[in-house]
Amino acid sequence: MIRTGIITVSDRSSQGIREDSSGPALAAMLADAEIEVCKSLVIPDEKDQIKEAIKKYADVENFDLILTTGGTGVSPRDVTPDATLEVIDKQIPGMAEAMRHQSMQITPYAMISRAIAGIRGRCLIVNLPGSPKGAQENLAIILPALKHSIEKIKGDDAECGSSV
Repeated sequence: MIRTGIITVSDRSSQGIREDSSGPALAAMLADAEIEVCKSLVIPDEKDQIKEAIKKYADVENFDLILTTGGTGVSPRDVTPDATLEVIDKQIPGMAEAMRHQSMQITPYAMISRAIAGIRGRCLIVNLPGSPKGAQENLAIILPALKHSIEKIKGDDAECGSSV
């Protein structure tokens, strides 16, 4: 079972001004895919808090997967990718490229996403958009590759097949 943490990055939701709907939407999708959501939290768009949350989930909680939702755009307060870059060991550009490519079929705004995916230790971290619809659409794009990716990150040395 893939153990997952969800981090919603939103000033409004962290202040109680708006209910977090993206985190629960992702949790429902993961449950349908038989992926366990162990913890969720809502934090403001503050780089240090995002970095600390990712480090705690990866290093202390030892989650296999961390999904962030929110803060991936170009607004001055959108710092989730910046924080993520500071705490990962390596990037997985193909996941972010796939999300942007598929999302461009739905909205031209996908081209301004700065979302990234990467690895910290043995944990996969993926930035998703803040809207519930965008977060779910992007998760659906990478969902077929999650189990295999996490197995490889954890050290599975079996040869990769040529098809999924």
